[in-house]
Amino acid sequence: MTDADYLLSELVAAEGRHFWFDARRRVIARMAQTYFAQARRCLDLGCGTGFVLDGLRRALPGCRCVGCDQHRASLEVARQRGVTVVRGAVDRLPFAAAFDLVLALDVIEHLDDDLGGVAAIHDVLRPGGGLVLTVPQHRWLWSEVDVFSCHRRRYTRRRLRSVVEAAGFRIERMTSIFSLTLPVLLASRLRQRRTFVPSREFQIPGAMNAALKSITNLEWAAIDAGVNFPAGGSLLLVARRR
Repeated sequence: MTDADYLLSELVAAEGRHFWFDARRRVIARMAQTYFAQARRCLDLGCGTGFVLDGLRRALPGCRCVGCDQHRASLEVARQRGVTVVRGAVDRLPFAAAFDLVLALDVIEHLDDDLGGVAAIHDVLRPGGGLVLTVPQHRWLWSEVDVFSCHRRRYTRRRLRSVVEAAGFRIERMTSIFSLTLPVLLASRLRQRRTFVPSREFQIPGAMNAALKSITNLEWAAIDAGVNFPAGGSLLLVARRR
């Protein structure tokens, strides 16, 4: 197993309503628009159900988007959303220098060899092509959720920078995300150290979900204005192939 064994129906339902999925999709689309507006071919590596790529197609209407994942059931959901998909994994990518932009969202923390994975991404990008990458941040946030999700690690800024630069990329931006909601995440992780129920990851009261969505709206506005946060649930990195 290389990823969390959530019920696919629970995941699809959560993507449509949960503040975290909505916020991540919006910030990824904005980063792509800001740094790679001229991209004509994009690969979403580890695309899952195609939720992010579905939003990116609207943000970059002139870009041909392809999703890649190794889970057949998730790819079928992506196809139903109208996303073009192929089956593959990071170490078996059926492409070479074919893309202007690659998304690798919460992917490399699953790999034993994260440097090899980022190097493989480098090889499917054209010279000057872009990478938008996210990973879970802060070792002190490690919990049963990470174990269940088959994570190998949570990242520090230094570790992520070292891996990405060693693979042949020039980093253009790195910021923490889900920063203003970090206290809520920490409280949740502390509670789950006592009792962890995977399905609860997607369960959130409507009023709290609305409040957290408003908070992340403020955060994305700050990020869009150029603010880089020092701490958060995840790290977001934008880079170019040298």
